[in-house]
Amino acid sequence: MIGWAMLRSMSADNAVTVDLVVIGAGPGGEALASGAAGAGLEVVVVDRHLVGGECPYYGCIPSKMMIRAADALAEAGRVSTLAGDAVVTPSWAPVARRLDEEATSGWDDTIAVKRLEDAGVTVHHGVGRLDGPGRVRVALADGGEARYVVRRGVVLNPGTRPAELPIDGLSGTPYWTNRDAVRATALPASLVVVGGGPIGCELAQVFARFGVRVTVVEAGPRILGPDEPEAAEILTDVFVGEGIRVLTGADIRSVAHADGAFTVSLGDGERLTADKLLVAAGRTPNLDHLGLETVGLDPAARTLEVDERMRAGEKLWAIGDVTGKGAFTHVSMYQSAIALRDVTGEDGPPARYHAVPHTTFTDPEVGGVGMTESQARDAGLTVRTGSTPIEQSSRGFVHGPGARGLIKVVEDADRGVLVGATAMGPAGGEILGFLAVAVHAQVPTDTLRSMIFAYPTFHRAIETALADLS
Repeated sequence: MIGWAMLRSMSADNAVTVDLVVIGAGPGGEALASGAAGAGLEVVVVDRHLVGGECPYYGCIPSKMMIRAADALAEAGRVSTLAGDAVVTPSWAPVARRLDEEATSGWDDTIAVKRLEDAGVTVHHGVGRLDGPGRVRVALADGGEARYVVRRGVVLNPGTRPAELPIDGLSGTPYWTNRDAVRATALPASLVVVGGGPIGCELAQVFARFGVRVTVVEAGPRILGPDEPEAAEILTDVFVGEGIRVLTGADIRSVAHADGAFTVSLGDGERLTADKLLVAAGRTPNLDHLGLETVGLDPAARTLEVDERMRAGEKLWAIGDVTGKGAFTHVSMYQSAIALRDVTGEDGPPARYHAVPHTTFTDPEVGGVGMTESQARDAGLTVRTGSTPIEQSSRGFVHGPGARGLIKVVEDADRGVLVGATAMGPAGGEILGFLAVAVHAQVPTDTLRSMIFAYPTFHRAIETALADLS
């Protein structure tokens, strides 16, 4: 609602003058808006969908609830090896209930909106669009329009959406994206997953553990393409052991849907049939309707170029997936803090991306930070690597079933520091924290070798990997 103070600051074209407009209220945008309002700025937030963004409604939070349930089933299946006998009957009903009631409040953002409003932020559901430097038009959900002129600037945090693949016959079929998968109240008997990235792999394993017959189809040479190939090989072996079929180097020629079933035709002549089709192959940045051309930027761009303070232009900042620095909630939150300091005139360290961590929450988890071995070699570094299987560690030995994975470290031998690492195994994402600090702070490998590593822990395998540097 436009208050009296805003009415007094209206221009001749009915544009309201405020300090800051944030377009897109994903985690980074929401945090920045709250921080700016807390600093005394007059802030407006615009989001076309749910305040909070993809992460709490369709990504990080609901998917990890699904993974937690699937992992519990897997652990129950290991009881016979470790502790006796257990009989478990999988049921999707408690998972669907938790996603609806606990994770997303029925995919309703009332709580998130109130959180921003309580912080002093004006919130609009609608489509925000740049209308020249320092100006924003908002097409409101009720059909009206609001216009703003900014004193400080505009922050773009539009996020991404599931990519629409140009596969013959796919358009118009009732295929799933991640958004549909997390809202499923009943499970199909069979599922084809297109895409072997983090989303595809996580959801494939979840549904397989609930008894769905799953096939993963990946166009690249391996699943988890950006990660170390050793990690992809281990995860593929785990998937096959759990009954998941993995097809790599696949060429999908067409998709058809008839009589309640999908048919996926591959280039080698094979035809896959399934009750459901999940497309999890890439994301499309929401840059196409932002009015970028009104500020001299390319609306067809895949990313927005930003400087070390997240500035994208005059009175313009950008954060999150569209900056191309990593499509992770933690990157968006990191960037939001940097942009907020710049908006409010505070000093602080600039953005650095040499130690961006990430975790794929399969079982085993696959965590990585910094460069892979291949990336380090492509960068011209003198590379040494060290690795060790996690199951050969003391903790892996006592853990038994489910202890698959590895620790791999990548060193710049000229400087004697780690530039990348992988931690794959039970709680691999937690083990990664140690390695992320080492890469971020450029701790000398000689210093790391001189440490005392607690026994018997999974992270003690890092000591073995460091000793293996060659």
